[in-house]
Amino acid sequence: MPIITFPDGAQKTFDSVVSVIEVAKSISPSLAKMALAAEVDGKLVDTAHLLDVDAKLAIVTDQDAAGLEIIRHSTAHLLAQATQMLYPNAQVTIGPVIEDGFYYDFAYKNGFSEADLGKIEKNMYKLVKQNLKIERIEMERDAAVAFFQAKGEHYKAEIIASIPKNEPLSLYQQGDFIDLCRGPHVPSTRHLKAFKLMKLAGAYWRGDNNNEMLQRVYGTAWANKDDLEKYLHRLQEAERRDHRKIGKKQSLFHLQEESPGMVFWHQKGWVLYQIVKQFMRDIFIDNDYQEVHTPQLIDKSLWQKSGHWDKFSEAMFVTGSEHREYAIKPMNCPAHVQIYNQGLKSYRDLPLRLAEFGSCHRNEPSGTLHGIMRVRNFVQDDGHIFCIDTQIQDEVAAFIDLTFKVYQHFGFEDIAIKFSDRPQKRVGSDAVWDKAESALKKALNVKGISWELQAGEGAFYGPKIEFVLKDCLQREWQCGTLQVDFSMPERLNAHYIAKDGSKQTPVMLHRAIVGSIERFVGILIEHYAGALPTWLAPIQAVILNISEKQLDFATIIEKKLKKQGLRVISDLRNEKIGFKIREHSQQHCPYILVVGDKEVENRQISVRQRGGKDLGTMPLETFVKLVTTE
Repeated sequence: MPIITFPDGAQKTFDSVVSVIEVAKSISPSLAKMALAAEVDGKLVDTAHLLDVDAKLAIVTDQDAAGLEIIRHSTAHLLAQATQMLYPNAQVTIGPVIEDGFYYDFAYKNGFSEADLGKIEKNMYKLVKQNLKIERIEMERDAAVAFFQAKGEHYKAEIIASIPKNEPLSLYQQGDFIDLCRGPHVPSTRHLKAFKLMKLAGAYWRGDNNNEMLQRVYGTAWANKDDLEKYLHRLQEAERRDHRKIGKKQSLFHLQEESPGMVFWHQKGWVLYQIVKQFMRDIFIDNDYQEVHTPQLIDKSLWQKSGHWDKFSEAMFVTGSEHREYAIKPMNCPAHVQIYNQGLKSYRDLPLRLAEFGSCHRNEPSGTLHGIMRVRNFVQDDGHIFCIDTQIQDEVAAFIDLTFKVYQHFGFEDIAIKFSDRPQKRVGSDAVWDKAESALKKALNVKGISWELQAGEGAFYGPKIEFVLKDCLQREWQCGTLQVDFSMPERLNAHYIAKDGSKQTPVMLHRAIVGSIERFVGILIEHYAGALPTWLAPIQAVILNISEKQLDFATIIEKKLKKQGLRVISDLRNEKIGFKIREHSQQHCPYILVVGDKEVENRQISVRQRGGKDLGTMPLETFVKLVTTE
């Protein structure tokens, strides 16, 4: 007589062994219809799973994150089934869930084309209409190997050989198709309502370039058609907003193979870059940071002392001179400790806040590079706060307030905080990590901010909190970080004289707000689709003449506006005014100022705001006041 306990604390007793779907039916027919799987004592299982002892049970539907993941995994198997029906010689390998979808790798000598994706997808929807029941089968290891070898599925047989012997083997069957899988899966194919095959790619078996090249089919799957359409729309918007396309169209920057992962900033892009940088410099000054600058090349010995050489050397660019080995700095932390160590410090000198626009180089794998979002050379709005244990809470609270304020100024309102604790590869004792994690959690909790745990994802020298922005497409971007470090100051002999005259080690808070300026600029470009707010726009206004008769007046306007601190250019080409207006509108210039004979006569300008809004004719002073206020 199993007693089943539900998430709300309610209980139900059954007279005999009962399946998950039977429990769902006993609650309501509609719940049973929606049930995809269940969580039993914290473990995900199929709806056919039998309950013969007391258990905690939560029914999983497509409204749950786990339910959506099960839909995607089941759709990957549906893809494999539909593919083998059309192409019997295609061997199936693996088909995991990924962000927003799934993929499946096939060994197929003939290769698939983009046209094949449409045929496969159509066949998948046919299988959905058949409402095929999906059943779990358990099989002995040797029998499973023999089963797949008999079918010619050698990759599956190899996968089974790599599974630990103490793990039970399970297969899933839908129609005539049987695949190896841990599960769980949806009860039948009717639950797979909204999916689309997206693209083809190559992939090495087991990710090893010494192995065979397979064909990977990517797809996306959602709970319903509406969610699928919204996702596809977001993809279209993301494509339209791609910072690489906008960067080229607006001549902001470019990248080239001779310097992979390094940005060539054009004049307008560099103006935008400097606006962000200067804004953050003002933030430094207003919040009592001392701006410093440290060398690019630092001897290997310092990186060994700091712990970076053991944990990070693979990502460092290394060079040598006069029998000495140097690393181009991948971060600024050890160098800032060297500045701190110059001269004896007292507890009265703390907190000491150092900041640097530090140019860092990291040897990121070429396959991970992406426009200016993921590069090998970047500049951080980096900072380090040296403080006493008792000052941590106030410093963290102040930094959180400041970070939220900065993001809101750039137009980001939806901000989440994630807490990352100790990773496996780390420096410092467990006692030190306990102390650091406790201090950071306490500061967050006292601040009253909700946060999400990222287990094991802290920096190698300390726990951290991450600030995650959501842009207009609800994409998440991790930007700011704050890390509590008790280890590095001790490793690099940083001290202060305490109130009682003893020598103590300070706490080091590593912090950044925008993080990589390159990446943050890329985020801004995509968030605003290139139509940056006036205060950020590299060119705030462009002056257009209708004919040569207005050349002198246009030049006078340009000089006057520049004296007022506005970023202005003139387009005095002998082109039709309509052509010039369209061209600069496509560049998303905030204001277009047109001067014709009437404007010259009245010593005024005709103002068009971005978006095609005609603000009419006005004196120059009125326009300056308008832009300044904005």
